Amino acid sequence: MSLHEAIYNCRAMRRLDTREVPESLLLELIEAANQAPSGSNAQMARWIVVRDPAVKKQLADLNRKGVESYVGPQQPMEGELSPHDRIVKSVYWQMEHMHELPALIVACLDYGEKVEGDAIYRKANSIWPAIQNLLLTARALGLGAAPTTLALRDQEAARKVLNLPETFIGACLIPVGYPLGKFGPVTRRPVEEIMRFDRWS
Repeated sequence: MSLHEAIYNCRAMRRLDTREVPESLLLELIEAANQAPSGSNAQMARWIVVRDPAVKKQLADLNRKGVESYVGPQQPMEGELSPHDRIVKSVYWQMEHMHELPALIVACLDYGEKVEGDAIYRKANSIWPAIQNLLLTARALGLGAAPTTLALRDQEAARKVLNLPETFIGACLIPVGYPLGKFGPVTRRPVEEIMRFDRWS
């Protein structure tokens, strides 16, 4: 698969099969993520690939709290759904099944010192190029993935579940597996709507 094809067909895949993902492919995802640039080339990214059912369950419980506080109580949705409703429905599907998914990859940052409060976010954006590398590589390998931060809102709870040092933060959780849905082109606004040369006019 070409890079262009991966970029233009990299849908968020929340509905994943429970079938095991080979360790070699999981390592390939992390290798690709590790090639990304980082601020000042600090290379603060650290990765935990969670396959242990007990740890997955604890992360799924944290995710449930995050989803319910962000989206609200689950509302049954049937019939013709808006694009937003379809996303919410898939977020709830993922919430209900997260503990069953084959791998939960947690992207972390090692600050080298204890961080708390707003300091957590001062360099957190450095992880996103690595996450995008991971997502595109997953797509090229036929794997589905979709990043979420909702499971990591309570950093202390996440540290406890993952046995993270106090210098670490959990930045993003990425469930990975074989998709139950179909890959296809993403829907985005046209370039002429979102871009100008030189100045906005």
